[in-house]
Amino acid sequence: MTVGQPSEQKKPSNLETRKRKILTLLLLPGTAWLLLFFVAPLLIVLLYSFLERGTYGGVLWQFSLENYQRLSKGVYWVVLWRSISLALLTTVACLLIGYPIAFFIATRPPRWRSVLLLLVIIPFWTNFLVRTYAWIIILRKEGVVNVILQSLHIIDEPLKLVFTPFAVILGLIYGYLPFMILPLYATLERFDFSLVEAGQDLGGNDLRVFFRVVLPLTMRGIISGSLLVFIPSVGAFITPDILGGAKGLMIGNVIQDQFLRARNEPFGSVLSILMMAAVLIPVWLYFRVSEDD
Repeated sequence: MTVGQPSEQKKPSNLETRKRKILTLLLLPGTAWLLLFFVAPLLIVLLYSFLERGTYGGVLWQFSLENYQRLSKGVYWVVLWRSISLALLTTVACLLIGYPIAFFIATRPPRWRSVLLLLVIIPFWTNFLVRTYAWIIILRKEGVVNVILQSLHIIDEPLKLVFTPFAVILGLIYGYLPFMILPLYATLERFDFSLVEAGQDLGGNDLRVFFRVVLPLTMRGIISGSLLVFIPSVGAFITPDILGGAKGLMIGNVIQDQFLRARNEPFGSVLSILMMAAVLIPVWLYFRVSEDD
């Protein structure tokens, strides 16, 4: 090779070329699935948001920014803020309940872990709608809670528990608690508990060791579980519709009404984009934290 001339690039071997082709073929089904059922619907929603509503529903293929201008009305931002607030409360409550449960399961003998995890997963065997309706029987005036409280003479009159924000949060916690427990368990199962003993040997009490050792090393599970609870909670519409009534209206209910009752797909698409933008913020923060780690 003459000095000053660029060296020839090494051509990939036949084996490497074959591996790349096989990898491409393996990725094609998943890529096609994502493009067809994830990217394409998002593009359709984005396109519809710039169109006009037809006289009898549907869309008119005329460009318009009127749907985005309707967002200036404060009522939609109030509903969005209510949805985010309820979702945050649900996420915090699931974390406070789910962390001790996941910690308890992870510290049990291996033969008991599968049984305890099965108990966590069992609710998924029943339809979510049926489980939500069951809470009406529990919380109504003649329900289990009021009957027990009255029989114990704690209250004189039945409490109004259904069609309140409390009922909505309770239903969301019940529905999405397993999504918090499972990621936390996966993180705690791999945790080296000898670090706890080391922290205690260095003079730290249980509380100090938990906040200085256990909590930071299980932060990935906390963030993953929080996202899995927060994201569906923001867009929930079945639970608020059944347990909340008009007082528990969330952004998911407004979007549902725009598509199914008002038949205003363009404005429903705008609200969907607004909700997705609110959800993307914690997702972006998650990836930033992951990159820093």
